[in-house]
Amino acid sequence: MPHDLVAGPPPAGPWAPPLAEPVPRALCTDCGLSRMALAKACGQACQFLRPDYAALETQVHGRARDPARPDELHFGPFRRMLRASLAAPRDGAQWTGIATRIGERLLETGAVDAVLAMAADPEDRWKPRPVIVTRPEDMAACRGMKMGFAPLLALLEPAAQAGHRRLAVVGIPCQVHALRAIEDRLGLERLYVIGTPCSDNTTTEMFHRFLELLDPDPGSVTYLEFRADFQVELRHADGRVRTIPFLQLPISRLPPDFFPLTCRTCVDYTNVLADLTVGYMGGTGAQWLLVRNERGEELIAALGDELEARAPGSAGRRAGAVKGFIANTERAAGGLPLRRMPAFLRPIMGWLMPRLGPRGLEFARTRVEMKAAETILFLRRKAPRRLRSMVPAHVWALVAPYGLSPQPGETQAAALAQGTEPAQGAGRPPRGGSS
Repeated sequence: MPHDLVAGPPPAGPWAPPLAEPVPRALCTDCGLSRMALAKACGQACQFLRPDYAALETQVHGRARDPARPDELHFGPFRRMLRASLAAPRDGAQWTGIATRIGERLLETGAVDAVLAMAADPEDRWKPRPVIVTRPEDMAACRGMKMGFAPLLALLEPAAQAGHRRLAVVGIPCQVHALRAIEDRLGLERLYVIGTPCSDNTTTEMFHRFLELLDPDPGSVTYLEFRADFQVELRHADGRVRTIPFLQLPISRLPPDFFPLTCRTCVDYTNVLADLTVGYMGGTGAQWLLVRNERGEELIAALGDELEARAPGSAGRRAGAVKGFIANTERAAGGLPLRRMPAFLRPIMGWLMPRLGPRGLEFARTRVEMKAAETILFLRRKAPRRLRSMVPAHVWALVAPYGLSPQPGETQAAALAQGTEPAQGAGRPPRGGSS
């Protein structure tokens, strides 16, 4: 990025420097890499081209996931998992504010010079705006959920030009994958990565259409959360709180392109390349933390006794839910309408699911297996040639119990054996993809 874009000292408060325009890519979530001088690295860095999770997991955590260890096949390498909350919840936080409080602590203690994160756009509370935060108090602007795509990694250049060499990055999986792939080129003294789970993203404009279907007064909605008890929680500006069972969501009324193919084929729901994953799926009403390496331990230690933590629980069985999801996804991938549950059954099932359905870690395993199946089914229908490069071996292992197995030529190993796909980093030219 030209130096004149960031000339002079950054302003007080979260800094949103002007960014270059993206280079057009196929299957792109605009993580920001294509806006950088390193744009040609998209071919090697993109999650949606030829990801090599085993290599990157080893690079980041010192080892790849071990299927013999409980839950690593589903969630990736980790040291420990926690069900956690802040003793003093932060106003405006999505849950209690763990991720933003960690950012504050890193800045308060001088562990980092800046945090790269998302604030809300001044004109739309739901639209993410990438910002560079250098003062602890400014992390408050990054609280809460935003929905949409935003070029977080493009901030790496203005941050470097401002002299920041010790960074923390709060990002979603496609951003974190690209960051890890270029990390050794950035010249950083220290990097902490706080990852949030993600897969079902959409544009901010599409999200507003979803809100319009959810609530008769969408403009007053200030908070939305998909909870692990099979409910969506809405909060309004006037203090009203409303919950909607998952089964009563208007999913069948959404346009076919509501979720882009990138998000329907994401194989990294749990953000396995982060130092610390902070999400909800295994939290059963609290936040779910996966401490993945020594830097992740440092991030937890930064909170001290502010963090209330215990082991996560697990209950219920996932097989039935995953099988039903696969059946409906096969219809959707083939262009057929989703099967709707009869209206009289929805309240009954809405009552039963939080009590008898998968909960805690079993709920998290359910969602990961659902995403693995969705990836394979949509790629087979929409982009079959990408299956052999986009789907890692561990994803096939996740769906094997449900009768989904690779067809000839669909695996990375088969493609390599046929000589049709070069190994990652083996001198191939960059290709268009997500950036």
